[in-house]
Amino acid sequence: MRILGVDPGLTTTGIGLVEGAGDTFRAIDWMVITSDPSLSLTERLREIGEDFEKIVSEASPELAVVEQIFFAKNEKTAIGVAHARGVFLMMLARHSIPVIEVTPRQLKLAIAGDGAADKIQVGAMLLRWLKLDSVPKPADAADALALAVYGGMMRKGVVA
Repeated sequence: MRILGVDPGLTTTGIGLVEGAGDTFRAIDWMVITSDPSLSLTERLREIGEDFEKIVSEASPELAVVEQIFFAKNEKTAIGVAHARGVFLMMLARHSIPVIEVTPRQLKLAIAGDGAADKIQVGAMLLRWLKLDSVPKPADAADALALAVYGGMMRKGVVA
């Protein structure tokens, strides 16, 4: 099963694609989508949507996992992320791809065994799950790979 993880953001969105399910996964690709903060919100969302549309069309995922907005220190940032999430969810619906939404805490608990795990702990577990030599960079892409792994775990009932 091909699973797409999306760590949404207005300036930087992490994208991760894995294949597998249960407890066996292989990282296929990871990357980020960026938008220029000097552009209008409308232009940024258009760019993000076009880039994401191309990725989804080429990757042909069977499932997507999109991180929920759980907490934000900065209201402006949270609103921007919410706008971007809407674009991603709409594109996935357009392609009839089922979506799982997960909070950061749920993700960390499933991947690292601790809902308060830091990026280092999640990265270490990604190395084990995906048998990688190093933690993917940037952090947004690593988070997206963790989301994709979470989706495979969910599909096989490894996590509830």
